[in-house]
Amino acid sequence: QVQLVESGGGLVQPGGSLRLSCVASGSIFSVNGMGWYRQAPGKERELVARIISGGSTNYADSVKGRFTISRDNAKNTVYLQMNSLKPEDTAVYYCNADLRATWAHKWSAYWGQGTQVTVSS
Repeated sequence: QVQLVESGGGLVQPGGSLRLSCVASGSIFSVNGMGWYRQAPGKERELVARIISGGSTNYADSVKGRFTISRDNAKNTVYLQMNSLKPEDTAVYYCNADLRATWAHKWSAYWGQGTQVTVSS
C-alpha cells in the first residue's frame, strides 16, 4: 500500500507565509515527479508547482516568484514554501506523485487527501 500525507496548511493573513509538506510512504519502488495542485470552491483542480527527480521545476504563472517547490528524494518528501500569500491562493492543496509501487509493473499517479490553505484577514 502507498499513501501520501500532506501537512502544513492553515489560516494565514495576506502577505504571510506557509510551508506545506507531503510524505510518500509504503511499498514504494521509485518516485519520479512530485507536485502540488490546488482546487478552490467552484473551480477545477490546477497545477501549482511540480518537480522531477532530477530537480527540474515548473510553476503556474500565478505563483512564480512567490512559491518554491523542493524535495528530499531520500525521504520521498516534497515541500511547497508559499510566501506573499494572497486571498486568491485560498484552496485545498493536494500532493501528487508519479511512482512505482513494489508490486506494480507500471508507474501510477497517487494523490494525498488535501490540506486547506486559507488566506484572509
